Amino acid sequence: MIRNYVKIAWRNILKQPGYASINIIGLALGIAGCVLILQYVHFELSYEDFHAKKDRIYRVEQDRYDNGKLSTQWAAGAYAAGNYFKEQIPEIEDYVKLLRRDKLVAEIKGQPFKIEECFYASSSFFRIFSYPLLKGNPQTALTEPYSAVISQTTAKNLFGTEDVLGKTLNIHQEQEYKITGVYKDMPANTQLQANLLLSYSTFVASAMKDSFDVENAWFADGCLTYILLDRNARPAAVEAKFPAIVNKAGGEELKRFNASVTYRLQPITKIHLYSHYMMEPGITGDGKTVYLLMAIAFFIVVIAWVNYVNLATARSISRAREVGIRKAMGSYRRQLILQFLSESAVLNLIAILLALIIVLIAIPGFNGLTGQHLSFSLLASGKFWLAMTALFVAGVFFSGLYPAFVLSAFKPIEVLKGKLTSTTQGGLLRKSLVVFQFGASLFLLIGTFVVYNQIQYMRKGSLGININQMLVITPPLVNNDSTFPTRLNAYKEALQQNAAVGNITVSTTIPGQPVDWNAGGIKLVGADESTQKQYRVIGVDYEFIKTYDMKLIAGRLFSKSFGTDDHSVIYNRKAVEHIGFASPEEAIGKKIDFWGQQYTIVGVVDNFHNQSLKEAYEPLILRLIPELGGYVSIKISSEHAPAVVELAKKQWGVFFPGNTFEYFFLDEHFAKQYQADQRFGKVFGIFTLLAIFVACLGLFGLASYTTLQRRKEIGIRKVLGASVPGILKILYKEFALLLVLSFLIAVPIAWLSSARWLEGYAFRTDIRWYYMVIPFLVISAIALITVSFQSIRAAIDNPVKALRSE
Repeated sequence: MIRNYVKIAWRNILKQPGYASINIIGLALGIAGCVLILQYVHFELSYEDFHAKKDRIYRVEQDRYDNGKLSTQWAAGAYAAGNYFKEQIPEIEDYVKLLRRDKLVAEIKGQPFKIEECFYASSSFFRIFSYPLLKGNPQTALTEPYSAVISQTTAKNLFGTEDVLGKTLNIHQEQEYKITGVYKDMPANTQLQANLLLSYSTFVASAMKDSFDVENAWFADGCLTYILLDRNARPAAVEAKFPAIVNKAGGEELKRFNASVTYRLQPITKIHLYSHYMMEPGITGDGKTVYLLMAIAFFIVVIAWVNYVNLATARSISRAREVGIRKAMGSYRRQLILQFLSESAVLNLIAILLALIIVLIAIPGFNGLTGQHLSFSLLASGKFWLAMTALFVAGVFFSGLYPAFVLSAFKPIEVLKGKLTSTTQGGLLRKSLVVFQFGASLFLLIGTFVVYNQIQYMRKGSLGININQMLVITPPLVNNDSTFPTRLNAYKEALQQNAAVGNITVSTTIPGQPVDWNAGGIKLVGADESTQKQYRVIGVDYEFIKTYDMKLIAGRLFSKSFGTDDHSVIYNRKAVEHIGFASPEEAIGKKIDFWGQQYTIVGVVDNFHNQSLKEAYEPLILRLIPELGGYVSIKISSEHAPAVVELAKKQWGVFFPGNTFEYFFLDEHFAKQYQADQRFGKVFGIFTLLAIFVACLGLFGLASYTTLQRRKEIGIRKVLGASVPGILKILYKEFALLLVLSFLIAVPIAWLSSARWLEGYAFRTDIRWYYMVIPFLVISAIALITVSFQSIRAAIDNPVKALRSE
């Protein structure tokens, strides 16, 4: 019986190749779009999912409060948190500490090699996390001071082989490290992308030499702490025990400064999408974006199914006589329903196979678009095939069930007498489906419009500084000697001999990067300790403000004419407001207590965006450090850029031997902050166009249905003298009403959703009325073209053909 159903279904498909092609293409595109998006979503949701103990691993996040207000949130908090919590909370089974070292220079056979993404890690690292250790003992690999565990790729790059266990790693100007393990490269779906792990006991021993008691440090931030709870522990109960421990250890000291600290537990699997705190160890994602893309995937596949329903019901007239004859010959309704579901199954199966081909072809381009790491290995995943089976089953029933019931319900006597009429309920459903299709398409197009305009707003917005024609050289990693300041000044002088080189400045950070120097405990001299504030601090030289064209709004710039300027600072406008002054002028000449030393506020600059416009202005202090080592920013003329880069590289080798020369142009570097938003905008836009295209196929189906139903009416109107424009007006009117209804439904939802999305940006575009109207006009134009294909043909057709059966 099933074989017979499939055979008949296949014959019907071959009999109507145009109808079948439209259906298959619509379904295939909808399924392919859905699968691609869900692969991306699955990857984003899979971060840290590979850890065997993932359900029990939590990161300790730190919130700092000043005067009862939340001031900063830290992924990397106090050094003492892990060991104190483990000692006093029985539910904590183990903990691990991580501390970023960033870049290091290793010497192999006398040659320098840069290693990026380096961390200190405590001995429990491989006991808690499931990063595979290929060589070495996971229990002891990071126990002893000056031991190191290295990634397989880094081992190959440095030594030419992974067999490096027991070899010596010479970090420049440090004691040699013994390689005690080699681990498999970190998977793509983990926040930690370490190339080298140094034992945390090394850092402890080094800190003790400088009288820094790491294990009892509650007022120094920078240590990532992860804890492993026992199987019966409740995270909320463990978290509730933190305040008493913190208050006992450092509560009195915090009260002196009218400050407080709280610690919270973050499930390791939630960090990637829901954590955007200071000192994150790696790139984080955006949960709102991921779930919005899931909604797009849902819209696309549902629109494709709706398209099938519309096309199937549009063919109801041509299939009615077939149904009547089958019923007259003894077929039961149940058999007819199975027949039409079989047809739906065959179409959906072909569509899924075509969708798989599209997905395999599109994966490389989709990876380039999203920056993800999707691969063809998905074909070997049981979960993938389970998802495809679910899509197939859902597609068969959602797209095929309603047409099957409609077609099987025709009464054979009426059909065979030619008295077939459509039902009000059926017409209402078809129109409702079209409203849904175009409402969803309009919602997506409005969203695309808002995303595009927000990205343009950020990229073209005034930064308050000038980053054009700015060449930036990263700091030398090998510079620990007393001659470094002299060599740096000589390097700057050598470059300025070239006429294409303008101002040169050195700073601890540059625009486009977060300010890592977070200084708390700063107050006006003589003020109560309860007035202490936190600021971001940038160490600069004399030329920094001039080089970046900052706007001075009060006071003066740093100048060598003032012998005391090494104890001077310049505030930005936000910092002036932060400290409580009524105007920038009021701050000039005031002295601040900066970690036990007095500094004078000599100037105030206007607010500027040190990071993207997604971030709010921060209270910044520019602190003059004349003999500073950091990023070298060089203002150059664009037409001579290659020559200046070559000169800078040549002189770098002269003054900083043993260091790699790394540079970038600041405008390009700054723009990288918008990459995630741009990628999201492109993905949103592409799949919106796909949804609109598939929706147009559905509209084509409804136009076919309507013109077929009204064919005789059109013929009578033409015989009675109706013109072609008059008939088109009648046909367009129905679709225009549906589009207006979709507009009225979609716009409020799109407006609220867009406003909610824009809340994530400190500086954002306004949602203007034409953000809604232009997408509606675009959708309307597309719909008009789609409907016209059928309507014009019906309007100009010979009325005799429609009326000859009468």
